[in-house]
Amino acid sequence: MKTPILFALASSSLLLANAVLAQVNPAAAPVDPNAFLNQFESTFGKFEGYRRSGAKGVCATGEFVGTSDARALSSASVFSGKPIPVVVRFSVGGANPKAPDNAKSQRNLALQFNLPDGELWQMGNISAPVFGASSPQQFFALLASRQPDPATKMADPAKVKAFNDSNPEVLLLPRYLASQPVPASFASVSYWGVHGFGFVNASGAKQFGKWVFEPVGGVQGLSDDEAKAKGPSFLFADLSQRVKDGKVSFNFNLELAQPGDKIDNATVPLPEGRKKVNLGTLKVTAVSEDAGGPCLTITFNPMVMPKGIEASADPLLPARAAPYAVGLGRRLGEGPKQQ
Repeated sequence: MKTPILFALASSSLLLANAVLAQVNPAAAPVDPNAFLNQFESTFGKFEGYRRSGAKGVCATGEFVGTSDARALSSASVFSGKPIPVVVRFSVGGANPKAPDNAKSQRNLALQFNLPDGELWQMGNISAPVFGASSPQQFFALLASRQPDPATKMADPAKVKAFNDSNPEVLLLPRYLASQPVPASFASVSYWGVHGFGFVNASGAKQFGKWVFEPVGGVQGLSDDEAKAKGPSFLFADLSQRVKDGKVSFNFNLELAQPGDKIDNATVPLPEGRKKVNLGTLKVTAVSEDAGGPCLTITFNPMVMPKGIEASADPLLPARAAPYAVGLGRRLGEGPKQQ
């Protein structure tokens, strides 16, 4: 694909993102997407050609087959029961394309379901049941509080403590990740959507919930010694082998919210014991070469949904669209080095 076409795609994504923001939450004062990306780069470093988040990743493809239980909850065509092609991107959390695979860090599962009649469903999922902020403003302030001092190359401990003390919920995500073993594989860890969504069936009944993709083969972690022995770059080769063996699949499960449950805050999981409905099975069938595959221009914007799925009032959902589009434009302009 030629560069002018790529820029056109990025520009249209940004226009669409701004339109989504205006329609979903016209009264909010969103963080400027360019300022947000600038702060992200100032805090975590700028790695030209790579995604600003989940920089170390790999593109894959697969298929999804929905269940009758899913069809009872939503009229979305993704749950028809027929195989639906899916673009998949696995990644290690963070902006560094050389992030170690054997650290207790976040793993990401981003998806695009290619539905009939041109519909798409995009989403991003992480290996924790909560996100690190509840609003775009809090997320921006979190990033600013972690910005390294030019002299010490480290964040100011006093600023970090002051922010944490005023925003204790931002520590839930890193504490969760620190409490878990290093995942043995991209294919052996659960991925949560963290945001609430509404599922609308053919009769118009709406059920809110939060979803999780759980590995069919079970969750598998490494001991500290095993992780050290694996080294900093084992996930991609492991994924390729597991896909060849037909062993990369996930149950797409929806935890059903009850009246009074918090569904518009990504730092608050649903209470333990909520009923879980299996929406279908995602199977990864092929892994692209590191710099190849169909992921290049996909931003995995969670506001891209099919009919039958609706966003909750979570302010982070519409706020993701514009920074994602800006990040795409920057990456394409720099010369993309990875999907």
